Amino acid sequence: MLEPNVVGDGLRVGIRGGGCAGFEYVLDFSNKNDDDIVSTHDGITVYIDPVSAMHLEGVMIDYIMGLSGTGFKFINPYASTTCGCGNSFA
Repeated sequence: MLEPNVVGDGLRVGIRGGGCAGFEYVLDFSNKNDDDIVSTHDGITVYIDPVSAMHLEGVMIDYIMGLSGTGFKFINPYASTTCGCGNSFA
């Protein structure tokens, strides 16, 4: 069995410019930066930078397993536009 190549002690949730609707969501393993907002959910440490935090207010992240694929789904009640893949928003 292959061991994952994980660098970092927590999960970074953020946004970056790009995608078909303007911004896209980012999930990655990371270490804490000095200005990060830190929280713990179900034993997982989550890091969010202050700029991303403004855009992630109220966002729910769910893990979906279905016929069309498996992965994380971002549910953003404040997004004015989303793309078909669900990874990009405005």
